[in-house]
Amino acid sequence: MAVQPKTASSSRSLAQDRIGRLRLGFSALKADALLVTHLPNIRYLCGFTGSAGLLLVDSARATLFTDSRYTFQAREEVVGARIRIASGGLLAAAGKVLKRHRRLALAYAPSQLTVAQLDALQTAIGKRIRWVKAPNAVEHLRAVKDDSELAAIRDAAILISNVFQQMVPKIRPGISELDLSADIEYAMKREGALGPSFETIVAAGPRSAWAHARPSSKPLAKNELVVLDQGAILRGYCSDMTRTVFLGRPSEKVRDMYSAVLEAQAAAKLAIRPGATAGDVDASARKVLKARSLARYFTHSTGHGLGIEVHEIPRLGRGDKTVLQQGMVLTVEPGVYLEGLGGVRIEDDVVVTSNGAVDLTTAPRELLEL
Repeated sequence: MAVQPKTASSSRSLAQDRIGRLRLGFSALKADALLVTHLPNIRYLCGFTGSAGLLLVDSARATLFTDSRYTFQAREEVVGARIRIASGGLLAAAGKVLKRHRRLALAYAPSQLTVAQLDALQTAIGKRIRWVKAPNAVEHLRAVKDDSELAAIRDAAILISNVFQQMVPKIRPGISELDLSADIEYAMKREGALGPSFETIVAAGPRSAWAHARPSSKPLAKNELVVLDQGAILRGYCSDMTRTVFLGRPSEKVRDMYSAVLEAQAAAKLAIRPGATAGDVDASARKVLKARSLARYFTHSTGHGLGIEVHEIPRLGRGDKTVLQQGMVLTVEPGVYLEGLGGVRIEDDVVVTSNGAVDLTTAPRELLEL
């Protein structure tokens, strides 16, 4: 669906809202400011898409530190933050600003700031700063999507669904996994995508039992399963969809595997609603596979959050207590993998609504016999 580009005023309002909501969490963190180093989080908060940036958010202002390669880009993209072009390194520039504070409790994400970076900042600042560990402070905000984000993800999901439909005639014996994955990624770009959300997976025959197989030069052959896991980035947001097809006439064992995974996916979708936990969704899928004596062949979580990054909060895994909220976008992707035979995975993107899960990906889910 066509979406009108955001105006400067609407972009500024979005940035102010996101940064404002981030500041509301400072008191719970016992922090005065947050240093954001993860580029997807920087993009979410102020719109900057360059490859070098630090964002300092305090109670009064937000400041983006970048270098001279991004002077013009930052002026074009950044909203809700002032821009500082650093000449002697981003950490040094941020350190100079932070050094002005006599006392400051500075929050940071430990998994996103290296030991070397932390040492450099501590050296530059001295003992004026009290460091506060704040994992996932921005990620929790990102988990619930606003209307503009939902529109972008919906369009990305429709795009990848259409690309898969275009590729079906090419899924034939003789084409290699690499060639087919390249065709899929080329088609994404022709449809307007920036590129793939991740390296496209095409895995055939016994290799389809490798949950995260990388495409190889192996040619597709008759009488084997083919798993195709693909996603596209559109307007900065990801889609992620998996379909499994069979080249030829599948055996009853393969048909049973496929129907079990499809039933498990349907059960997981039915479990998705505001107030349910991520673990509830995972348990619903596993219950179906257990009843079909296939649970031990399901070796990963049932899904994950989706947005600017292809893997976001929450993780639909065993016992996960994260409470689902309206506006979250999730993948639902149970799978069964049998060594020597192959694997079946069916994955869709869904949005959590007040009425439950609504599918965003639209490609058919029934077993395709090609």
